[in-house]
Amino acid sequence: MDAEDSPWGDVPSRSSSNANLAKSVESETADSAPKAAQDSKLASTSSPRSPSGRGPRTPRRLGAQATRLEAVDDSLGPLGPLGDNASNQPEPEEPPIPPSKEQPLPIRNVRQAPSTSSSAMGKSMMESVDLGDDDRSINSKSRYPQPSPGGIENSRRQTQPSVSIEQAARPSFDITVGDPHKVGDLTSSHIVYQVRTKTSSKAYKQPEFTVSRRYRDFLWLYTSLHNNNPGVVVPPPPEKQAVGRFDSNFVESRRSALERMLNKAAAHPILQHDGDLKIFLESDAFNVDVKHREHKELGLGENKGMFSSIGFGGGGGGKFIEHDDWFHDRKNYLDALENQLKALLKAIDTVVQQRKALAEAAGELSASLHALSAVELSVSLSTPLEGLSDLQLRIRELYERQAQQDVLTLGITIDEYIRLIGSIKTAFAQRQKSFHSWHSAEAELSKRKAIQDKTLRSGKTQQDRLNQLQADVGDGERRCHQARLLFEDMGRLMRNELERFEKEKVEDFKSGVETFLEGAIEAQKELIELWETFLMQLDADEDGEPFFRPPAISVTPAKPRDEPTLESSESSAQEAAATMTAEQEE
Repeated sequence: MDAEDSPWGDVPSRSSSNANLAKSVESETADSAPKAAQDSKLASTSSPRSPSGRGPRTPRRLGAQATRLEAVDDSLGPLGPLGDNASNQPEPEEPPIPPSKEQPLPIRNVRQAPSTSSSAMGKSMMESVDLGDDDRSINSKSRYPQPSPGGIENSRRQTQPSVSIEQAARPSFDITVGDPHKVGDLTSSHIVYQVRTKTSSKAYKQPEFTVSRRYRDFLWLYTSLHNNNPGVVVPPPPEKQAVGRFDSNFVESRRSALERMLNKAAAHPILQHDGDLKIFLESDAFNVDVKHREHKELGLGENKGMFSSIGFGGGGGGKFIEHDDWFHDRKNYLDALENQLKALLKAIDTVVQQRKALAEAAGELSASLHALSAVELSVSLSTPLEGLSDLQLRIRELYERQAQQDVLTLGITIDEYIRLIGSIKTAFAQRQKSFHSWHSAEAELSKRKAIQDKTLRSGKTQQDRLNQLQADVGDGERRCHQARLLFEDMGRLMRNELERFEKEKVEDFKSGVETFLEGAIEAQKELIELWETFLMQLDADEDGEPFFRPPAISVTPAKPRDEPTLESSESSAQEAAATMTAEQEE
């Protein structure tokens, strides 16, 4: 069809289509993907206007529009993709499908009556022109390579951090407990430890600091963390010991256990933000700060947060029956695990005692060999005996060191998890108290509601009394709601804590067993090396080049026969004895 002739032969129709074409070009430059609602609005507002009302057009726009009209592909007809032709037209792969804004407009043209205006014809012609324009825009975009989904996934996989964001944002703590020394007089003597902390947390004044703490301070921290965080498994300190508490081996094992306690508490995502832990690690006037904190809590009547308001610190109530199968199974599992760990700890103690007994036996053997070498007249025999005595002393030191290493590697891990199971049972007891507090709050609420109903039925009570009863019922509902939420939150928290316990248990026992085996292997290698060295010494002695050379015998020059001396007689006797010994050996 000629671009300058309208289908009806009137000039306003051509001007209307040109106006609509100009609008569509401007809308496409403003928004590359308009919606169907905007297209419908454009179709409804496109009405024929006179050239005088529209204003003069520039010749460059007329030339551009004529070029676009000549470039239209008329394979789909003058009205564009209408009717069955549009539905049967296959979707080409290259170039991509035009935007969806071009499709609903021809469908609306089909629904219109045959007596459509010339503006609708101009609109359809504009759409057929815009198809080529959109194809060109899409083809221009397709010249740039599009990333494949596999490449995107690979890039995400490569840029994924090795640790989670929470772990990366979590502050780090490196705590060491060392320099144990005894202070005080005979009646008040105790061990004081130096607690050195390195942290990246901004809650502390300095990144590195050192404080002095004694054993009872660690007990205070353990109790405070339990009271402040019900349901959390708090790493426990080592148990008390009345006898032998100043022994070097016991002090070292306690120091190691206290260090593990602090590092685990500081690595916990909840406990590391506790205020009492901050006081313990940072305060230089620890006793004063603790007393000030206790007086402040008593003055405010807080008693460790909101738990006093719901009766959390009260008695346990009646017998607790666990209705959750998951917690029931975990409790039975923890009981069995505790018994097995206690049996394993007993076996480890037996091994340690046997190693200590072997060390004592080696020491006694060394003393006996030393005594025998001292009374032996033959140098060739006394010297190897003395060497064997020294060897037994080194073997005794090896057994003692191995016994101490067994305690500090596997023994301390077993003892720690026995105490940790006790901490889990304390969390179970706190959950039971929360359950009883919840039911006590429900019983109190039912009682208050019964009093309120009885008062309302009597109808003789004043309004102030009714308001007071209503306030009491509201307070009871609040307490009951808080107790129920606390019980449910503690249940969810304990599930997470037990999962964390299982994960850490596997890692700690794996590390402890590996260290135990490595220590045993190194001890056996050292023992074999000692015996091989001693055998090499004996073999060198048999070959005529003794490793243990006897002391040189000094012979004095002989004097005239008429003046014999005591020294000459002793030297002759020694020579005769040496000759007899050589003959006997031959």
